[in-house]
Amino acid sequence: MVVLPTKPPRLRAGYRRVRPGQIAIHASLLLLSFLFLFPLVLLVSASLSSETDIYVLQEPSQILTAYAVTITVTAIGTAAGVLVMALLAYPLSRPDFSWRRPLSFVVFFTLLFSGGLVPLYILVTHYLQINNTLWALILPYLVMPWYVFLLRAYFAGLPRELIDAAKVDGAGEWRIFFQIVVPLSRPALATIALFCALTYWNDWYLALLFINNPALVPLQYLLYQISTNIQTLQTSSQAFGVTIPALSAQMAIAVLAIGPITLAFLAVQKHFVSGITLGGVKGD
Repeated sequence: MVVLPTKPPRLRAGYRRVRPGQIAIHASLLLLSFLFLFPLVLLVSASLSSETDIYVLQEPSQILTAYAVTITVTAIGTAAGVLVMALLAYPLSRPDFSWRRPLSFVVFFTLLFSGGLVPLYILVTHYLQINNTLWALILPYLVMPWYVFLLRAYFAGLPRELIDAAKVDGAGEWRIFFQIVVPLSRPALATIALFCALTYWNDWYLALLFINNPALVPLQYLLYQISTNIQTLQTSSQAFGVTIPALSAQMAIAVLAIGPITLAFLAVQKHFVSGITLGGVKGD
């Protein structure tokens, strides 16, 4: 009698066979995730101790004012910056734009060379006269050349047939840009918006140069001042044999600095993976 080989039993619908290799990979990734989260948990737990009230929460109104300034600067700067850079990058991506090469050279030149600190300070304080205003924190980062080239590369990869069809239907350039190009470029625009928001949120250098009004001090510069004061007090107290618990205050400063911008990253993370692939810049 010949015994025919039997087929393995089929799994029921909705079930998948789990292989040992997959279990090992998922376990390794889960362990790695906990290792990445552990410093953040340690940071938050250390910042919640009672020692932080001595330094960070002594003047909550000042911190709330700095938060309002930073949120305003970040929101206005990100929205305006993405709009201006997209409007600049779109004509640079069009082969039929006659000034594309000269304008691309100007943008590329500013990417390699900058005017320096002294010309920037003279421009902001003497010619524009926007020191001690929020515009001094917004305008210097309004156009960043590298982001312009990233957007240009993404715009250049859009289907040319859609633009030609819109022109045949009588659509103007503004309508093509806002109703066709912008909806198709949401991943790229969301990624650039996140990068711009990080730049504005983490900036304290412009406030150091141009802001003297305490009511216009952004969050990062205020936290920088608090951290500097803590280190000064800690150094001075050691001469008298007194120890100031500065670690908890520094942890609280870090939590205040990274908390809101982390939520912004979670809001755009679905676009971030596809938008980050726009780094492959095309040549002319």
